[in-house]
Amino acid sequence: MRGVDVVRGDTHLLRGVDWTVAPEQRWVVLGPNGAGKTTLLQLAAAHLHPTRGTVRLLGETLGAVDVFELRPRIGLTSAALAQRIQPAERTGDVVLSAGYAVVGRGRERYDVHDLTRAATLMKQWGVAPMAHRSFGTLSEGERKRVQIARALMPDPELLLLDEPGAGLDLGGREDLVSRLADLAHHRYAPAQVLVTHHVEEIPPGYGHALLLRGGEVVAAGPMEQVLTAETLSETFGLALQVERADGRWTARR
Repeated sequence: MRGVDVVRGDTHLLRGVDWTVAPEQRWVVLGPNGAGKTTLLQLAAAHLHPTRGTVRLLGETLGAVDVFELRPRIGLTSAALAQRIQPAERTGDVVLSAGYAVVGRGRERYDVHDLTRAATLMKQWGVAPMAHRSFGTLSEGERKRVQIARALMPDPELLLLDEPGAGLDLGGREDLVSRLADLAHHRYAPAQVLVTHHVEEIPPGYGHALLLRGGEVVAAGPMEQVLTAETLSETFGLALQVERADGRWTARR
């Protein structure tokens, strides 16, 4: 992203954003409510065009590419996507249908490769036993893991995770962080961007951070340089102490 603005009426949702994610990098995006995090991810997912500036995704420029050809190369989990999944949809089909970039299984034909990949991903994310259950009967943690398995189904080049820890209890959050850390360390995993409000949700293996406040970048770069008491205090408008132990971060007043 270069000089990116997103404007709605008189409101700047994003202003002057410069940001680059390399293929091997894992980024976390932090900021308070209304900072522009979800808008940033919508740009990165090719679901939104900038008002001004340039967005290049996987070698293509938004505005000069068919986004329907670009989007299958990007894995996305978000609350908006989860709301589109019908509660009665079979969980295995939630994952499998991502191969056609659709929500809900219709009359698409899937081959053995598709079925095997879906089964493998569901096993990796601990939801294989729920394959025949309806999505609406799953716990919040199970639903989040199903959505990540779905996002990985098309073997994307970029994985975008919009607040995957939201609504999880402590056990569910720690299980998710552990699984995301394993994915971050996998040599063949795609570039990853995780949006969150909480530094406690940053998985080990994520090496870069982008801080947003009021639609503008406060800081961006290697985690150790960006996640400081000074920058986080500026980002959240509150004097904070920041600590790191065993690869995990904490922040408190």
